[in-house]
Amino acid sequence: MKFWHKIFPLGHFIISLLFVICAFILIVLATLQLWHSLQLDRDLSLIQRLNEVLESIAFLTVAVAALELGQTLLEEEVQREAHMSAPTRVRRFLSRFMVVLVVSLSIETLVLVFRVGHDAPEQLPYAAAVGLVAGVLLAAWGVFIRFNCRAEELEPEAMAQAKREDEKLE
Repeated sequence: MKFWHKIFPLGHFIISLLFVICAFILIVLATLQLWHSLQLDRDLSLIQRLNEVLESIAFLTVAVAALELGQTLLEEEVQREAHMSAPTRVRRFLSRFMVVLVVSLSIETLVLVFRVGHDAPEQLPYAAAVGLVAGVLLAAWGVFIRFNCRAEELEPEAMAQAKREDEKLE
């Protein structure tokens, strides 16, 4: 069983590395998309150029999410070898993930509203649904943090240990 516990950090490291590689690929694609939108020799309307810029923003949003997830996995699972049994660890890991998710969905909502507002206004309810999901996730996350803080009070030693581990990494 100890063998498997030693394999998991390697797996998390590989997954983290793949997230980072995907993020950089998305950054390159966003840059290319933006460059194409700015080329004046292309016969594009302003709306088409706007849509290409918005598509570039969408790529960058996913890239930020991938980078953050890669960093979170690297720090929490590889460097700290954190076990998700303590409420402090669960809150930290989930909070980092939820920040990325809620911000990404919010930005994507803005991109969708601008894009479909010009091209297909009948699609606006779908864009609004994405924003609604971001709002619901934010509210649920707040409820989770509220309940999790109460659980942390029952285990002050887990909070102290998490703080000591943070000092070691810095």
